[in-house]
Amino acid sequence: MEYFITGVDEAGRGPLAGPVVAAAVILNPAKPISGLADSKQLTALQREALFTVIIENAFSFGVGRAEVEEIDRVNILQATFLAMQRAVAALSVIPHLALIDGNRSPKLPCKTKAIIAGDQTEPAISAASILAKVTRDREMQHLDQQFPLYGFAKHKGYSTRDHLLALKQHGPCDIHRRSFAPVTQFYVEKTINQLENS
Repeated sequence: MEYFITGVDEAGRGPLAGPVVAAAVILNPAKPISGLADSKQLTALQREALFTVIIENAFSFGVGRAEVEEIDRVNILQATFLAMQRAVAALSVIPHLALIDGNRSPKLPCKTKAIIAGDQTEPAISAASILAKVTRDREMQHLDQQFPLYGFAKHKGYSTRDHLLALKQHGPCDIHRRSFAPVTQFYVEKTINQLENS
């Protein structure tokens, strides 16, 4: 009987905008993939190349996401767990064990083990981190076309100087996370201004 282990990781917990995306990967021992590493340690070109190799050679993979509205409603940790649950649910088999990058695990239909910096030590988690990162980056590039004032294609929603400046100049758009401090601050200041001018 085969014993299936999946690696699970996310991308997009920290940004001020856009969804959080998670991936789950069950590697195929018969098709080892060289070059797997924490997605943050790879270049965009390396990630894109490995993305294709993982898709073609993994025994199974799944991608899940939680939208901005869910992040604002349940908080980013719970939204991340939602995305992870959806990624594991998208696998073609129910794994026996899920290795989760980080120090906490979502509730899954299998045993879980949280591993701090697991994306640096567990190939399956590394593969999941690459799928999640590339999927989310592509999404943010697409959203940049819908919301061109903010530079999402460049900073992917993270709180860079340019992003914060655009946020101050134009205010939040539909994909900004209203529960995140810099975005919340905009609404607080807007309310104060309205009260002062009423």
